[in-house]
Amino acid sequence: MRAIILAAGMGLRLVQPEGQQKPKCLLRFGDASLLERHLHFLKAAGVDEVVFVAGFKSEQIEAELASIDWKPKSEIVVNDAFTLGSVLSVHTARDAMTRGGDVLLMDADVLYDERIFEPLVAGSSVNRLLIDRDFEAGDEPVKLCVENGVPVELRKQVAAGLKFDTIGESVGFFRFDEKTATRLAEICADYVATGRAKMPHEEAVRDLLLEKSHVFDIADVTGAPWIEIDFQNDVKRAADEVLPQLNALRQFAG
Repeated sequence: MRAIILAAGMGLRLVQPEGQQKPKCLLRFGDASLLERHLHFLKAAGVDEVVFVAGFKSEQIEAELASIDWKPKSEIVVNDAFTLGSVLSVHTARDAMTRGGDVLLMDADVLYDERIFEPLVAGSSVNRLLIDRDFEAGDEPVKLCVENGVPVELRKQVAAGLKFDTIGESVGFFRFDEKTATRLAEICADYVATGRAKMPHEEAVRDLLLEKSHVFDIADVTGAPWIEIDFQNDVKRAADEVLPQLNALRQFAG
């Protein structure tokens, strides 16, 4: 199993102070950056092939990896056109997407509990989506809609009249088996070739789902603490609300 972590974006909505901008995966909560937390969970799950797609200030990500001296060494591929959409970052990692085995495709800007991660990696080769049914309404969350166990929508805006029996927020972590990962790489390549490189990668994943050529498991992680960090308010919530929950859970488990 291989993890591809998308960390190329500028994080413009975070509005970091001039001269202090950094990739969001380098934000620190407690004693570790988001990047280091990803690596700890991956290693604990036996995933030691990790590919970071960097872009904005990629040298800072390289320096962070060097400073923590992680073994085995993570691979870095650079999306130089990082101001475009994340579909281009997935396309930049096409070699890692298609070199065989299951692939984890993960957003880098997420602070989360291991209960989010465990169902993602459990079991043998599979396609899997994560859903959190306890989410805030609005235009920001990417909604995952499911009918009779089958994903029928993955978008921020859900069309009126769409039939589904379950709706929640997509956590932003996906698992694909070898065949499905290869098909997603083909879809992303088509996005880039047809002038749609500004699109988010979730649109390509949505196309994959709607093809209905691949079976997906849905893992419900409702109740497990996590937060995607897009705005300054998210940084505050991560530090004031989510991190204390994670620390308390870690102490209880210990």
